[in-house]
Amino acid sequence: MGDVPAGNAEKGKKVFKLRCDQCHTVEKDGKHKTGPNLHGLVGRKTGQAAGYTYTDANMSKGITWARDTLFVYLENPKKYIPGTKMVFAGIKKKGERADLIAYLEESTK
Repeated sequence: MGDVPAGNAEKGKKVFKLRCDQCHTVEKDGKHKTGPNLHGLVGRKTGQAAGYTYTDANMSKGITWARDTLFVYLENPKKYIPGTKMVFAGIKKKGERADLIAYLEESTK
């Protein structure tokens, strides 16, 4: 999958607010929106946020979210998990994806 560049969490927070905030929350016990709450994301298997209804494709993907899997997924979610209901085209710029992942690593603990 290649190396994931180091990201800047502060820049990633801006990416999150611009690209993700309308569908996701990150805080502990945060509400699900169109997409699931992302608290505890890193280290969790796909399709496992309690109380959120996932597609079979997402539940059966069977990978664990980490820097490398998020880096590939966030580039093109529908390619990485065909059948996902996430209607997001992805983030093509490697630096933006790395920044977002750095933010997610900090904000979803």
